[in-house]
Amino acid sequence: MSRLSIDIETFSSVDLKKAGLYKYVESPDFQVLLFAYSVDYGPVQIVDLAQGEQIPQEIISMLFKRDVTNYAYNAAFEWYCLCKHFNVQHPLVWLRQWRCTQVHGLYCGYPAGLSALGEALGLPQDKRKLGVGGSLIRTFCVPCKPTKTNGYRTRTLPHHEPEKWQLFRQYCVGDVVAEVEIQKRLSSFQVPEQEWELWFLDQGINVRGLLCDLQMVESALVIADQVTNELKQEAMIITGIANPKSVQQLTKWLEEEIEEEVEDLKKDTVIKLIDKLDEGRAKRVLEIRQELSKTSVKKYAAMKTVACSDSRVRGLLQFYGANRTGRWAGRLVQIHNLPKNHLNSIEFARQLVVSRNINLLKFVYGNIPDTLSQLIRTAFTAKDGKLLLVADYSAIEARVIAWLACEQWRLDVFNSHGKIYEASASQMFGVPLEQITKGSDLRQKGKVAELALGYQGSKGALIKMGALDMGISEEELPDIVLRWRNANRRIVDLWFSLEAAALRVMETGEAVGIKGLIFARESHYESNQDFFTVSLPSRRKLYYAKPFIKENDFGKPALHYWGVDQTKKKWTVQSTYGGKLVENVVQAIARDCLAVSLMRTAAAGYDIVLHVHDEIGAEGYEHELDRMLEIMGQPIAWAPGLPLRGDGFVTKYYMKD
Repeated sequence: MSRLSIDIETFSSVDLKKAGLYKYVESPDFQVLLFAYSVDYGPVQIVDLAQGEQIPQEIISMLFKRDVTNYAYNAAFEWYCLCKHFNVQHPLVWLRQWRCTQVHGLYCGYPAGLSALGEALGLPQDKRKLGVGGSLIRTFCVPCKPTKTNGYRTRTLPHHEPEKWQLFRQYCVGDVVAEVEIQKRLSSFQVPEQEWELWFLDQGINVRGLLCDLQMVESALVIADQVTNELKQEAMIITGIANPKSVQQLTKWLEEEIEEEVEDLKKDTVIKLIDKLDEGRAKRVLEIRQELSKTSVKKYAAMKTVACSDSRVRGLLQFYGANRTGRWAGRLVQIHNLPKNHLNSIEFARQLVVSRNINLLKFVYGNIPDTLSQLIRTAFTAKDGKLLLVADYSAIEARVIAWLACEQWRLDVFNSHGKIYEASASQMFGVPLEQITKGSDLRQKGKVAELALGYQGSKGALIKMGALDMGISEEELPDIVLRWRNANRRIVDLWFSLEAAALRVMETGEAVGIKGLIFARESHYESNQDFFTVSLPSRRKLYYAKPFIKENDFGKPALHYWGVDQTKKKWTVQSTYGGKLVENVVQAIARDCLAVSLMRTAAAGYDIVLHVHDEIGAEGYEHELDRMLEIMGQPIAWAPGLPLRGDGFVTKYYMKD
């Protein structure tokens, strides 16, 4: 089978980063400027479409031949843009001829971004992106500000900047050179075909999009602006500060007002100060700051920016966004971290927002920014005549870790009543299950222990999960850790077993099979690739690049590897341990369970419009929910005995049940 490696450069007046690919391409002035290609790793050719050149007919034929595979970095961009360019009638059919080098890099544990991937792979400088790329894109791919100097033009064309245009052509060629080199270096570590099938499905979900109530969005933005201005004015009157959002100015005012030092104005600090202050000017100013800090209302602006002409928001999901476990990430509106809703009368609140009844909103709900924040989910709706069917896996990670560790009492819980928080507290404290009620202290302890301790967490993990905020004293935390570990000895064994297996692989070079997983060292001398890998029950692999053993911060030998630091977002040395390996594996298996359900749900004819963490949303009819839940609960061939269950509901608009 032949391969065609492609990179294009394009123009659109729509902001790609803010509005996303689909609205970008929808713009009437969208245009493909340059088309660079390489056939079967051969010399890179460039077609200057902006200056009247035409893509050779034999290359166009290759693009659409079934025995040719088209490769590109972030191939969804090239595919969708070229669908518009060639007026492709069945884009998703053509998609099956494409493969994405970005997905391949992410699958192998490398960072996103062509330049970052090239650097991580050690590509020579001349085979990475040219440093001037960003500047050239800003010159030729986006509108320019009309000035007297540039003759009041709104766009820079090749003849305006001929020298820069030549550099831009070289830049486009350089991208294909880099992509080809990446394809060569990763070719010995192939992405399983099942993952490409999932990528095809993912693109279909992104193309379908999610309907957005733009009337509600517009009203929410108007209300937010008005309320924000009112709150700022009130704060200015109370404090006399010109800019009440200034941390420095407000801190100084507060310290003078309450006659004590204010450490900072972070969210938790403000909450504590509000709790301890009496009614008065300082407390009111802090309450105002709390209301103004509801940045989540900015998601309404993002929805408005991203929504296409049919009011559907597209491109919300990033395939393999978490490149270790393969879980999806949110993009644009970031649906993976939408605020939860706790309002009792959501429908009434939505009506008040749509009608812009600010006075009644204030009277009924008080804090308007918080109310708008809780209503963000509900701006996503189903098309006329249909509903949103929302189904999720119940406690999927807790089920997977119980199954992987063979922790029988937990499996018994999931195969019966499913009340894992109550059952955990019962095991920990030796209290009959029926005595642990919904609001009891023991249930709280069981809940926080379940949420915090499964991946070798200790006292710090309990605090991070909110144990102290639940009213549990710090002195009780070590006891909770000990009780949970004593009740879950097989899970504790799993931590140390995986850690020992990883070290053994690194020391001997021999593969180790454990708990249905295969730990191995995989290297390719010619491409200078070296990985520690974990083969999952689904036969997908987790990759840890450039692995080695050295002492960790506790003076113990530990597996180290190169990866993306999740805090600093930099490619650097990472260390891992038993609990972290268990977390990676459990989350990856949970992701693979969701993947199976996504494929089965789509095959059953459901129009999937979103999925968030372990939840699937589809447009359909009320009677179709039961079948959807049945699909999610079906056994998975590679996970015999894993107890799966789906819970769900039907709604006119997206929400948390």
